[in-house]
Amino acid sequence: MNLIESSGLAKRYLRTWALRECTLAIPAGHVVALVGPNGAGKTTLLNLAAGLLRPSAGRISVLGGETPGSDAARRRIGFVAQDAPLYGHLRAGEMLNLARNLNLTWDEKRARSRLADLGIPLARKVRQLSGGQRAQLALTIALAKEPDVLILDEPLASLDPLARHDFMGSLMAAVAEDGLSVIFSSHVVAELERIADYLVVLNEGRLQLAGDVEVLLSEHRILTGPGGEMVLDSSRIAVVQATRAGAQAHLLVRTSARDDAAPAGWLFSPATLEDLVLAYLRDPKASVLPGPDLTAAAEGQAVRA
Repeated sequence: MNLIESSGLAKRYLRTWALRECTLAIPAGHVVALVGPNGAGKTTLLNLAAGLLRPSAGRISVLGGETPGSDAARRRIGFVAQDAPLYGHLRAGEMLNLARNLNLTWDEKRARSRLADLGIPLARKVRQLSGGQRAQLALTIALAKEPDVLILDEPLASLDPLARHDFMGSLMAAVAEDGLSVIFSSHVVAELERIADYLVVLNEGRLQLAGDVEVLLSEHRILTGPGGEMVLDSSRIAVVQATRAGAQAHLLVRTSARDDAAPAGWLFSPATLEDLVLAYLRDPKASVLPGPDLTAAAEGQAVRA
């Protein structure tokens, strides 16, 4: 089953395309990192998946073919927006009561128990809660729906480091307990590197990169050496990005075989998720969708690093 499946998906606001030509299939059973700079289209994609927006072109389905926004989809999706719709004048307990009346499924005992464990008083007004407590209240409401998938749109943007750490720990505990799938949007890769096992990168409103994190990392390596011109077998190695620090050059490369030897004087090292994301974001034209045909490239490509 796919959490989200889209074909030619696009969304336009007046004359501005926030999302274009997005064809994507995200499988269930993953913690998905949705990454991109501000304005990349992350929130638009998540709002389309949650049924809060309608496409300008193309199609999208969720949870194995459900229509976004339908009763069946809403019952199975927990959505936490960056600006969670919490009413400051209501008490935390009143927010739970409101959410219980708005949702088709609801676990009241779990919601109240979770807030008690977090030390969030039910009698305290939402506006009197800290940013971290408000984020935890929003997450509690989403989990009390007993969803199959959580969609989280930049939920940590306004939190301090300690509150972010606590939120992530709480989220992963819920994932382990309930077997949830999660789609987590952020432009801070470090927040997602330790939890995500599937990566989706949006850049300038277009899908740029998508795949299992282990597979993507196994296909990419850092090549470090003295710079200058070298000859790469481009049937086996494709350069994604080249940077220089003093006399030394660093290349992120995509390889077709893990046993490729580095050129003389150069050294291969593993790439991190942050290496991968930053390199692709710096070059919006770089893509592995479905990926360069390395076997068809001409051998003996000269590369200036």
